[in-house]
Amino acid sequence: MNHLRTAVRRALLTLCARASAEEEFETEPQRYGGSGSGRAVVRGTQEQLKRTLVSLDGRGYAAYKDIIGSYDCGFFTLLVDHIQSDPFAPPSHFRAQVPHKVAQFPPETYSTATRAVALADFLTRVFYRHVHEHRHDVRTASGGWGGAKGGELQIDKPSQHVLPRTSVIVTPAHIEGRSIMGEWAATIVTENVPRIVRGTMCHDKLDAAALRQHVLSVEDQEALRNQLKAASLLAFVRNGAILPRKSGACDEPMSGEEAVPFQSPPSLEREFTLPNSGKVKGMAIARGITLIVGGGFHGKSTLLEALQVGVYNKIPGDGREFVVCDPDAVTIRAEDGRSIENVNISPFIGNLPRGKSTTTFSTPDASGSTSQAANIMEALELGCSGLLIDEDKSATNFMIRDKRMQMLVAKENEPITPFIYKVRSMYADLGVSSVLVIGGSGDYFDVADTVIMMQSYVPHDVTAEAKDIAARVKSELDNEGGERFGSVTERYPLGRAIDRSFPSRDRQKIKVNSRTTVLFGETEVDLSAVEQIVERSQTNAIADALLFLKDSQAAGLAMDGRHSLRSILHSLEQRFDSPQGLDVLNEHRHRGTYARPRRFEVAAAVNRLRTVSMTHLPPPPAHPSNPRG
Repeated sequence: MNHLRTAVRRALLTLCARASAEEEFETEPQRYGGSGSGRAVVRGTQEQLKRTLVSLDGRGYAAYKDIIGSYDCGFFTLLVDHIQSDPFAPPSHFRAQVPHKVAQFPPETYSTATRAVALADFLTRVFYRHVHEHRHDVRTASGGWGGAKGGELQIDKPSQHVLPRTSVIVTPAHIEGRSIMGEWAATIVTENVPRIVRGTMCHDKLDAAALRQHVLSVEDQEALRNQLKAASLLAFVRNGAILPRKSGACDEPMSGEEAVPFQSPPSLEREFTLPNSGKVKGMAIARGITLIVGGGFHGKSTLLEALQVGVYNKIPGDGREFVVCDPDAVTIRAEDGRSIENVNISPFIGNLPRGKSTTTFSTPDASGSTSQAANIMEALELGCSGLLIDEDKSATNFMIRDKRMQMLVAKENEPITPFIYKVRSMYADLGVSSVLVIGGSGDYFDVADTVIMMQSYVPHDVTAEAKDIAARVKSELDNEGGERFGSVTERYPLGRAIDRSFPSRDRQKIKVNSRTTVLFGETEVDLSAVEQIVERSQTNAIADALLFLKDSQAAGLAMDGRHSLRSILHSLEQRFDSPQGLDVLNEHRHRGTYARPRRFEVAAAVNRLRTVSMTHLPPPPAHPSNPRG
């Protein structure tokens, strides 16, 4: 987050507009760490830019590269960083920089890293609404600016989550068209953009009360999340929270009588003091093993889904603003068909037919149980603090093996050690908690610390009742997991193997076709099971992170078999925290379409890249030659 502090000190608010939120995101091959700052040179005034654009009317795309530069537009500076090279190439990049003496935002709205993120997020939303409501994102006459890729101006469309972004703060502005017509470009750049900048980037034009509420709410959410560890909690759900969403396709809060406000059971209620809004009460989820039980359609999965996005802050009015979860908690599910590369899944899987190793397990087509085991081990490898698991999205044979099945199929003939036999040792040995939605197996009562029952979206603490049932009705299961969890093995990626995704040098491109799909060279990376990716902009950053890591020779980042995946991603996060921020992913273009992912989601893409190669042990250091006598 230090990059945000540096951005604030620059005394600039930087606006980015991009061609379309639905466009294909493409990255040309880059030589990371090479020469060139990517900065535009000073070219002239706004009027000079307009005359140049008019003079270029009707000429080819190449001619428009002459406008790359910096232009004094009076109250702001317009920077043209990149011009689209052809109708199907990535869009043109523009930025607008407004000095603080003009923007006049109160210093307290960006005085900390968290507040700066909140301010940038607020301005992104203001710009998006303004452009959309005034139809600046729609071509108003026939010509080359229309088409499937969108209209004239758009900024990255934010979700309900407040994330570090590049749409505001040191990011480019985009104008995209299938063809360029000088007079239209002149109108957009020299008339529309100044009006939009004035209306969205200056404090006196905005709702000051809404801005203040946005900034302080985000700060309070971050402060609440930061108190979890000291309180020995994995998560917290505020009383009055609205957890249900409008639909599976809409992340906005449900309204009306069906939206039942959350109310903690008295036995689980805790109180915290926040820096701005004072005291807040709600349900505390302690570290350890927590079960969420109840009948179907009573809110079990809804609660878990709120927890899994509790790693991110929310906008005011979302309903889940103060549903917070440890930032290193990871959602786990089965994922039939995913590729697995050299993962030690032996704590859960062993004794495979034909003697296939499970300490170095690889497959291009994992089953439900092996994929879920790999997903857990990969999360543990990166240092997760907790696992969030819904039995409806899990492999049944991975979660439980009942007594009758134990009697019929002997352990020596069953490779799978179900999760129920490892969940306690995972917490005891590794300190990793679990929150489990369980509706079909009371055997989990024996291993649970807390049992929460959802009834009509209202939680009840039924821990005592569950433990009483477990004492009276013995499960008689044989513990197949042993006393210890087992080994978590770090892996060392080999970057040269990723090059197999690019069979020819002229095809080194990546495309983000959706929030869940990346085309990396000729290899598709399916992220549909990675549920904590909440915005396409995060996928954009993940995609460029793959390319960045593939080519990087920087200390701590090189995929040369000498650095573990965990250490590489730690170094990447340090780069994200630097003054350059997410722009480190593409040094020569100021992209406005990034939102910051966690290391777990970047790792998920690496792990699902079918051309990746991993080793368990780094090569021994080279021995120095004997000195000559």
